[in-house]
Amino acid sequence: MNRDEAKTILLLYRPGTADAGDPEIAAALALARQDPELKRWLVEHCARQEAVRAGFRKITAPAGLKEQIISEQAAHEKRLFWRRRAVLAATAVVMLLVALASFWFQPRRNDDTFAIYRSRMVGVALRGYVMDLPTNNPAQIQGYLARNQSPADYVLPAPLAKTAVTGCAIESWRGAKVSMICFRTGKPLPPAQPNDLWLFVIDRAAVKDAPPADSRQFVRVNKLMTVTWTQGDKLYMLGAEGDEKNLRQYL
Repeated sequence: MNRDEAKTILLLYRPGTADAGDPEIAAALALARQDPELKRWLVEHCARQEAVRAGFRKITAPAGLKEQIISEQAAHEKRLFWRRRAVLAATAVVMLLVALASFWFQPRRNDDTFAIYRSRMVGVALRGYVMDLPTNNPAQIQGYLARNQSPADYVLPAPLAKTAVTGCAIESWRGAKVSMICFRTGKPLPPAQPNDLWLFVIDRAAVKDAPPADSRQFVRVNKLMTVTWTQGDKLYMLGAEGDEKNLRQYL
């Protein structure tokens, strides 16, 4: 897990709740304790959470409601009717605020879908990362991934297998490991950019709503055109700048 991925996970973290017991959040918190920059970010994030909570605590009933209820206790039946309407309205407001607070602070457990997975992996490629193993040897990459229990028995399309590799990294998704294999197409690149083609491989069962085995989905996400497909028990996602035609030459 890298710093940017930890930040994405910790966006769901609510201080003072049972969130810290979540294995993924716990791992991100452990990284924050070791990474000064991430620790500063986490402190600011927790402060924002507390500010939102404080805002909810300051919400009060409509002005004059308490006095209105007390004065109308001895009023005529008609006045009693309106008092009850006011009480019901205030109760509805409180219930609405409680519902909004529950929605705001609840963990977003619907973030394990295929579309979110694809967006998260594109973010990894675009935000910058450190390769765990820089190498131009495909066999070394598969050996490294296998030793670290990350998907290594992947099958590359013939054109992609002929493309130069630059290394690999291991990412995570909802507790599952993702193998990221980096390629260089041969196009001119900025000095700080070692590659321009990324392949992500994960066990298909780890991603909800993964595409069926007989289809390839081309979708633009941010600056990258992506294509995803399944083969055997693996889900593949290939991404690069350009258009669909550019990606098809590697399939």
